Amino acid sequence: MATVPQQPESESFSIVFEEEDDGRWLAEVPELPGVMKYGKTREDAEIAVTALAWRVLADRTEQGRKPPKSIRFL
Repeated sequence: MATVPQQPESESFSIVFEEEDDGRWLAEVPELPGVMKYGKTREDAEIAVTALAWRVLADRTEQGRKPPKSIRFL
């Protein structure tokens, strides 16, 4: 399992990666419970979970909810 912070110039949340026994990769954003995606490669999983994280954050904003304090927008 590895944690990779996103690039500071775009957003600030971390992604945790885990390679499954079948070779797939699972990527998860710990700051956003339930935000996780699988990919055939680590890069595929990262792209998918980043897109999902942004959708979740956009939905929260539209509902008038603030993002978790651990997520910063620069």
